[in-house]
Amino acid sequence: MISIPHTPNPNASSLSTREQDQLTTAANPPPASSAPQSQQSQQEYHYPRLTIHYCTQCKWMLRAAYFAQELLSTFSTQLGEVALVPATGGRFTVTVYHRSGGSATPAATDEESGGPVTVTVTETVLWDRKRDGGFPEVKVLKSLVRNVVDPGRDLGHTDRALNKAAEKKEVEGNEPQENVMQYNSEHTPCLRQIERLSTPRL
Repeated sequence: MISIPHTPNPNASSLSTREQDQLTTAANPPPASSAPQSQQSQQEYHYPRLTIHYCTQCKWMLRAAYFAQELLSTFSTQLGEVALVPATGGRFTVTVYHRSGGSATPAATDEESGGPVTVTVTETVLWDRKRDGGFPEVKVLKSLVRNVVDPGRDLGHTDRALNKAAEKKEVEGNEPQENVMQYNSEHTPCLRQIERLSTPRL
């Protein structure tokens, strides 16, 4: 009879607790921390960043998309990003987030330290439907965005239309009251005649 020596198998029962922990960690590595991803997503924003919050209950999505299209057509790469943000409660706001200098590139790197440069982002509400009353005209909205993104830029016919409207409003505001009174006195007989003719005869 031949006896074969018994060799124990290196199973889990023969391993120490520390070795089991090491094997478990190697087989199931811990998930990566979400903090670097959050910081990375913040750095991926391109500025100036313009957001349009629109009320979905009021069905203002097409209006918001139209404004976004007009702004992108005019300013092109001067805008780093235009985002449509669904909201409720009759909200319609246009907000721009911009850094100093108005650059649309991502965060720069400090040449001396090699780390990212600390950037302060400023939030400016260009238009609020409840605050300003109604929706903006496209030329007015373009002018408001231009004043933040590139104040020295000439918008051509948009600026000419705004200047013409401002001059017309100023002229109407400075119109003498004598002209209004004269107009009323000149047309009073005509108004009386029309009133007399329109009165039915008994």
